[in-house]
Amino acid sequence: MVSSVVHIGCGAGFSGDRVDAAIPVVATLAKKEGPKYLIFETLAERTLALAQKHRRKDPSHGYSPFLESYIRPILKKCHECGIKIVSNFGAANPKGGAIKIAEIAKETGCNDIKIAIVEGDDLLQIMSGADIQNHPTIEGLDIGDNEVLAANAYLGARPIAEALQKGADVVVVGRCTDPALVLGPLIKEFSWAENDWSKLAAGTMAGHLLECGGQVTGAYFADPGYKDVPNLANVGFPLAEVKSDGTLIITKAENTGGLVSAQTVKEQLLYEIHDPENYYTADVILDISKVEVTEVGLDRVEVSGANGKPRPDTLKATVSIDGGWMGEAEMSYAGPNALKRARLAIDVLKSRYRDIGTNYPIRFDILGTMSVHSGDNEDITSSHSYPEDGDYRIRVATCGHEKEVIERINQEVLSLYCSGPAAGGGFRQHLTDQVQTASILVDREKIRPKVNFLTGNV
Repeated sequence: MVSSVVHIGCGAGFSGDRVDAAIPVVATLAKKEGPKYLIFETLAERTLALAQKHRRKDPSHGYSPFLESYIRPILKKCHECGIKIVSNFGAANPKGGAIKIAEIAKETGCNDIKIAIVEGDDLLQIMSGADIQNHPTIEGLDIGDNEVLAANAYLGARPIAEALQKGADVVVVGRCTDPALVLGPLIKEFSWAENDWSKLAAGTMAGHLLECGGQVTGAYFADPGYKDVPNLANVGFPLAEVKSDGTLIITKAENTGGLVSAQTVKEQLLYEIHDPENYYTADVILDISKVEVTEVGLDRVEVSGANGKPRPDTLKATVSIDGGWMGEAEMSYAGPNALKRARLAIDVLKSRYRDIGTNYPIRFDILGTMSVHSGDNEDITSSHSYPEDGDYRIRVATCGHEKEVIERINQEVLSLYCSGPAAGGGFRQHLTDQVQTASILVDREKIRPKVNFLTGNV
């Protein structure tokens, strides 16, 4: 029997989002009739690159480092209330993420929970690093001859739907398109066909509206005096009520702050979409150019009119390569004449770095002046009008493959304590090994997603 309405809530919009945001979403979903789902979207390309780095250091790691913080508070309630959980917690290690969830399930008394793992996004299982290097880069850095540390294709919603159809209570995915976390449950519940482009487009649109968590409910939207948002500190995360014809209502968790309005929905609808008529995903090309957005009640917005075109023949993939090291170091100058002392500190550093003889790009910022909007080559000593007396912090950042050189660049900032202008203080530095990413397109026919269950066969 096809359900009339499917309720889907979002508990996180990125890796590091509020760990308690899902609790009121689950409380709201628990009161609903019919199919109920909770998604966690925690996998940006940068996040996946970091996960690959952790997996290489320890093969048991590589899933979301926030997994336990998100899952532990809500797993038992979800299981008791029939709320299915779908997430890309798996990152570089879906099986490892599933094992961790199983441990939490055992500790919280959810012994009969069924956890599915969606795999098949790892390109290095089906092609060599050299083959991957031969693919043209469409975004990010040129791969060139750099070692390919990892490569992951964006899977679509069908494997998620398959896992749910086989009885999964929790689905752990690695790399997939963000909207697939929502479209998968809708395909399962409504039995939408692979070529029903208008329905798949509607489900993809629902996923796109939910995927960034609080962005559609007032977070990231707020701009005091222009776009005021009530109780932002307790912003409620979104829920979607989706019908079988693809129409949907966006709302938010009960008894929370934030707001859902036509404007918040429109902003999220256009977020990260370069061409509103052609938003490419693994399942469909979404066209939102004729979408209608209507406020139908307090914190309730109806969205309809999505159109779809046949899915592309290729899938986007994220390629991770060795990025060397990144160094950052900071020092503060405050009080009378602070800006001139900060500028003198930068001049000292530039001279010292010339003596080192490195060709690595080095960025200099004076926080409180042009640290956000300045270009890499803009002169920070230019004639912009900033008060000479105040509180300023210099920042130096660089990247390169020679760790010793990066460490030396950081150390020169430390030396300003006694070998720089008067009254420098608050030194802080950071040195991290980097994984850089590039995007390529691969033939979808080469990708073979598969669904496995962690406990028993289904």
